Amino acid sequence: MTDERGAVNDGPDGNRQRLQKVLAAAGVASRRVVEEYILQGRIEVNGEVVTELGTRVDPDTDLVSVDGVAVQLDTAKRYYLLNKPVGVVSSMRDEQGRPDLRQFTDELEERVYNVGRLDAETSGLLVLTNDGELAHVLAHPSFGVEKTYIAKVRGRVTPQTLQQLKNGIVLDDGPIKADRARILQTQGDSRYSMVQLTLHSGKNRIVRRMLAAVGHPVVELVRRQFGPLHLGTLRVGELREMTKTERGLLLTIAREAQAARGESQAGEEH
Repeated sequence: MTDERGAVNDGPDGNRQRLQKVLAAAGVASRRVVEEYILQGRIEVNGEVVTELGTRVDPDTDLVSVDGVAVQLDTAKRYYLLNKPVGVVSSMRDEQGRPDLRQFTDELEERVYNVGRLDAETSGLLVLTNDGELAHVLAHPSFGVEKTYIAKVRGRVTPQTLQQLKNGIVLDDGPIKADRARILQTQGDSRYSMVQLTLHSGKNRIVRRMLAAVGHPVVELVRRQFGPLHLGTLRVGELREMTKTERGLLLTIAREAQAARGESQAGEEH
């Protein structure tokens, strides 16, 4: 049973549970604190603010947020960050017998999968999860989730070259451009430069191909950021579970992207 705003109220059927119980189980806060959040109007269910302590939700279908940040109600979902080392392929089982991601996930109770890929020569931030819907939004370029890379390249990169990357270049598989680009450091002998590129393309080896196309082959490449997630102090080869804040930021992006795409598709139909 739902009210006219779409929020879920008390009902005798289904998997509906009291909102404060569900959010406490999700690690948001204690039931008493969640009750205060409800009364303060800080919680939304399916996009509508709820202020009734008797509100019930179905953790399998209802979308809940606190202070505008999405909450994952399914406690079986897991989210991890890995600082992938060079030499490891982004696969849960490599058919050629190369080092793969199993060395980091074999001890986990849940079976998880990598979101997108980093080539074997690239290190840095990789997301592992068993949340298929979130993985789709993060990996598909149509949702526009940005990734930021730091590259050590050959030669002295000029501001003109960066502008060329931002304006767009044409590769064998079509046009591509960087969302942002900047020079971090230039060596005195002009042999190498450090540059930072941000883009949302998911094409294979795209950063390496873009930089090679403008005359600056990549020597070393690391992904430092994936959407709102930062590599931070995570050491090479280290795996950790995302914090509650990180999960919330990711889920919020995923829900907003899916909602925007749904509105766009609805507009096209009309």
